[in-house]
Amino acid sequence: MRLTLLPEFLALFPEALVGVAVVRGIDNRGEDAELAARLKTAADAIPDRVGAASLTEHPRVAVWREAYRRFGAKPKDHPSSVENLLRRAAKGHAPSHINRLVDLYNAVSLEALLPAGAEDLAAIDGDVELTVAGEAEAPVRLLGEPEPRPPKAGEVIYRDRQGAICRRWNWKEADRTKITESTRDAIVVVEGLPPIARADVEAALDGIARAVRDRFGGTAAIAVLDAGRTGLEL
Repeated sequence: MRLTLLPEFLALFPEALVGVAVVRGIDNRGEDAELAARLKTAADAIPDRVGAASLTEHPRVAVWREAYRRFGAKPKDHPSSVENLLRRAAKGHAPSHINRLVDLYNAVSLEALLPAGAEDLAAIDGDVELTVAGEAEAPVRLLGEPEPRPPKAGEVIYRDRQGAICRRWNWKEADRTKITESTRDAIVVVEGLPPIARADVEAALDGIARAVRDRFGGTAAIAVLDAGRTGLEL
């Protein structure tokens, strides 16, 4: 199993950074009071750090709005995962508890102001590609949606052999590969575009890896993919 940034994606976003943490052997069951407190603290800090009025102009949000426009998506209708989290937190709504790994990457996303997401490795079919959707992509049922729909041609997607596992780059993930309490092995992704620096992506990955080792009883291997290193064995 391999994750690859395909040439058609890099032609659109040659300066993209895709941080990857491959986590294995985790115990994702139950709740974690300390992690829940970390998530709440991160969310509570957002109104002072960002502010609802100027959210779309914040550099860590504006860069994704521009990226979405570049591949034909409307950021107002389909906000990036980090904008969605920040918008809710700016209004006083902390992310709901889903499971421990989701709580962790949501906390890191809010702390670092970077998009973060994860997929269950056991549910992935074959290699994963970060690419641009073609004209005949398979329909995919996204989290919280009742019916499957195909990605639109030209949008950035993560895709395995069965189809998209995340649409509009980091907008919304497929139900098929979602993280659950039963997840043992996963891929966690943290993404960046200029002005976001590599060091910011690496720091977020380090935080995820430390928590996985300290609190989840698992292992974590991290790497950052870019135009110079386009693939990673999972």
